[in-house]
Amino acid sequence: MKKLLLAVSFVFIYSFLLQSQSTYTLTLEESIEIAKKKSYSMLRLNEDLKIAEFNLKSATSRLKTHIDMTIGAPQYNETIESWNDTTGITYYYPVKDLGYSGVMTINQPLPTDGNIFISNMLSSSDNLKSNFRSSRLRSRIGFNQPLHSFYAYNSIKSTLKRAELDFERSNKQYKREELNLIYQVSSSYYNLLSLQKSTEIASLDLERQMDAYEISKNKYAAGLIREVDALQMEVDLAEAQNNHDISVLNEVSAKNAFIELLGLSLDDSVILSNEMNYQVVIIDPEQAVDLALKNRLEVREQEIQIELQKLSIKQQRANGLIRGSVDAYFERAGMDHQANISFMQSIKNSYNNLTERNSSYGIGLSVTIPILDWGENRALVRAAESRLKQYNYRKEEVEREIETEVKNLIASINSNLKRLQVLEKNVLVAEKSFEITRQRFSDGDIDSQSLALERNRLNNAYTSHLRAYINYQLSLADLMRKTFYDFQNQREIK
Repeated sequence: MKKLLLAVSFVFIYSFLLQSQSTYTLTLEESIEIAKKKSYSMLRLNEDLKIAEFNLKSATSRLKTHIDMTIGAPQYNETIESWNDTTGITYYYPVKDLGYSGVMTINQPLPTDGNIFISNMLSSSDNLKSNFRSSRLRSRIGFNQPLHSFYAYNSIKSTLKRAELDFERSNKQYKREELNLIYQVSSSYYNLLSLQKSTEIASLDLERQMDAYEISKNKYAAGLIREVDALQMEVDLAEAQNNHDISVLNEVSAKNAFIELLGLSLDDSVILSNEMNYQVVIIDPEQAVDLALKNRLEVREQEIQIELQKLSIKQQRANGLIRGSVDAYFERAGMDHQANISFMQSIKNSYNNLTERNSSYGIGLSVTIPILDWGENRALVRAAESRLKQYNYRKEEVEREIETEVKNLIASINSNLKRLQVLEKNVLVAEKSFEITRQRFSDGDIDSQSLALERNRLNNAYTSHLRAYINYQLSLADLMRKTFYDFQNQREIK
C-alpha cells in the first residue's frame, strides 16, 4: 500500500512539473519577437525612451500657463515685541497673532523668454491681545521681457530644442539597441543551432561507427582482419561516444544561455525550427553605404552634438553682449485695520478700500553693459568654437569609418555565400565517397584506417558547411543592424 501511495505521489509531482514548464518550438523570427517583449535589455531601453519622452513633454509644458496657489491657514505667532518712545525708553509687550493668507499666481511664459503674470493675494491677521484685525487685498498684473532674447540667446526655445534632440537621440538609440538585440538573438540562435546540428552529426557518426564496429567484430571473429584493426575500431567507437556526449553537454549549456537571453523561464524548453535554407541576397554597396550614413546613430549623434554646441556658442557669446530687460506692472490694493470686527467684515472693508484707492503702476528698463572682462568671455567663445570644429572633424571620421565597415562587411557576405555554395557540393561528394568507402570496407578491400579517414572527411564537410551557413546568416544580420535595412526582405527598419 505504501509503495502504491509513493508511486501515485511521484506521478502527481511529475505531472505538475510538466504542466509548469513550457516548450517553445521557435524559428529565428519568433525568437526575436519574444526577446523584444521579455528580455531585460529591451525592458530597460523602454524605460529610457519613456524618460526622454517625459523630458520632452516637460520642456513643451514650460510654454503653457502655470497656476500656483499658496495657502497659510492658520498661522499662529506668539512672541515679544519692543517699542521706543520719543524719550528713548524701550517698552516690551507680548503679541499673539492668528493669521490667514492665500496667494494665487497665474503665469504665462512667452516664446520670447518673457512672461506675463497675474497675482491675487488675500491676508488677514487677528491680534488676540488687542482684538485688532488687519486685512489686505492685492491684485497685480505684471510683465517681464528680456531684450537680449531677440538678438542673442532665447532660453525657452533652446531648452525645447535640446529636449527634442535628446528625444530623437533616445529614439535612435532605442532602435540601434533593438537591432543589436536582434543580432545577439541571431548569434545565440545560430550558435545553439550549430550545437544541435553538431549533436546530430555526432549521433550519425556514432551510429556509423557502431555499424563499422559490428562489421569489424564479425570479420575478426571470422579471421578476415587482424586483431589490431578490430581494436582500432573499438577505440574509434569510444571516441565517437565521447564526442557525442560532449556535444550533448554543449548543447544543453547553449540552450540555457539562449533561454536566458530571450527572457523565458529557466524551467522552459526550446526546440529550434530551421531547415538550413538560405536566400541568395544581392547587395548594392552604394545603397548600403547611403543607408548606413542616413540611419546610423553614430552619424546623427555627431550632428546632434554639433547642433548643441552651436547653441552653447550662442549662449556663451550672449554673455558678452549688452543685456536688457523691460518690466511693468499694474496693481490694485486695499486694506483694513480695526478693532472688534469680524473676519468677513474686515475682508469686505478691504475690498471697498481697494475700489476707492488709486491704482499703482510702474514700468522700467534695465540695461547691463559689459565694459571690461580682460577677454574672459571671448576666450570661452573661442574654446567653444574649437570644440565645434572637433565635432565636425569627428563626424567626417565616423562617416569614413562607417563606409569602410559596410564595404568590408558586404565583401565578407559575398565571400561567405560563395563558400557556402561550394561546401554544399562538398557535402554531397563526401557523403557519396563515404558510402563507397564503407561498402569497400565491408567487402574487405580497405582497412579500418582508410574508413576512419573517410569518416573524418565527412564529419569535416558537415561541420564546414554548418559554419559557412551560420557565418552567412550572421553577416546578413550584422549588415541589417549597421544599415537599418533588411536586404533579405527589401524593407527599411523603422
